[in-house]
Amino acid sequence: MIFKELAKKLSDDRKSFIVKGSTFNPMVSSQKQGEMNFRKHLSQSALNLYEREKDIKKFTDLALSTPLDSDDKYIDMLFESGVVDPLDDETLMNLASNKKLLTDLGL
Repeated sequence: MIFKELAKKLSDDRKSFIVKGSTFNPMVSSQKQGEMNFRKHLSQSALNLYEREKDIKKFTDLALSTPLDSDDKYIDMLFESGVVDPLDDETLMNLASNKKLLTDLGL
């Protein structure tokens, strides 16, 4: 909402400077143009800071979100479907006593 208001304000400020065929409105005094330029740049800076703050907040939310629950559910589903846990003691013992594997590895 704030972003739209700032964007509209910047657009309106820009339109107030422009007259068909020229760059600046000659009817506006140079002091008023200076004030309007200052406000435009101040608004642009505020808009940039607001966007940066939103980006940081979104990144922080993503970084701190906990996908661990969904990962654990996925791993449990894999084990239930018959996938062998490679870190299971029994699996490690079978690999350690596998003669063909040991000869292939050169041990």
